[in-house]
Amino acid sequence: MKTLKIALDWTPNVNHIGILIAKELGIYEQYGIDLIIIDPITDNYLTTPGKKLELDIADFVLAPFETVISLNNKENKVDAIAVFAILQEDISSIASLKSTILKSPKALDGKTYASYKARYEDKIVKELVKRDGGKGIFNIVYPDKLGIWNTLLNGTADATWIFNNWEGVEAESKNIDLNKWSLKDYSIPYGYSPVIITKRNNLKNNKTLYSNFIEATRKGYLYAQENKSVVIEILNLYITAYDKENIDLEKAHNATISYFGDYNNCGFMNPERVDSFLNWLIESNLENSKIRTQELFTNELLPSI
Repeated sequence: MKTLKIALDWTPNVNHIGILIAKELGIYEQYGIDLIIIDPITDNYLTTPGKKLELDIADFVLAPFETVISLNNKENKVDAIAVFAILQEDISSIASLKSTILKSPKALDGKTYASYKARYEDKIVKELVKRDGGKGIFNIVYPDKLGIWNTLLNGTADATWIFNNWEGVEAESKNIDLNKWSLKDYSIPYGYSPVIITKRNNLKNNKTLYSNFIEATRKGYLYAQENKSVVIEILNLYITAYDKENIDLEKAHNATISYFGDYNNCGFMNPERVDSFLNWLIESNLENSKIRTQELFTNELLPSI
């Protein structure tokens, strides 16, 4: 049995269900893998997933695609590569409470945005505001990452970035009306989020083991689509007490499963979508053109369909 560690991008939620299922149902064990899941709540997100990969705290991490770009282009380069996309579409939004009367992104001018301090986040949100006719001038605050959603609920921030299938479901469960703006509605390309990332050299040296890890993970996500009761049961083993109290897990499941993809594309990253995101970053002067030449992702661990 080989031990592998994966660091989550957030406290356990529906986006992680394939990994949780594969662990709880013994699918990883069938492939000779003892998987250890690292929850960011253990250090209150003081160490990012990307840093955990860099420091070899984890063999795999979950993070937005931009983390791969960041790791490959920092001063102390980490030769990282994305190997599996959790969601086939972007189901995140910039959100505000309807009660704040921010009817469109341009209304964020002069207001407060709660940021996760991700690599391009603040500039992407500014671009969103500008494309809606605003100036892109607003106050940006950086609360504790795991408390950002609550800054929106308690009124200390006017907008933040959410997953529609988790925080969005919580808001719906509480009858809290949100205004939600997706990047695609304003012609802003976005990469895959989250993706599973590893180090290229580790992949090269452990190709069979890593392929088995991805296949077991993939089986977990495909299983999740057909077994709602099991999904809810396993989520309840992992989610926080707060989430148990505030999120309708059945609604979260229903809002997510179609985005995991099917047998033909579960985990797949479309090169055209990645290129569109990279080109937009370059055209927006957020990145150097050299990122076009970097091998930032691979589908080689997925089965040939």
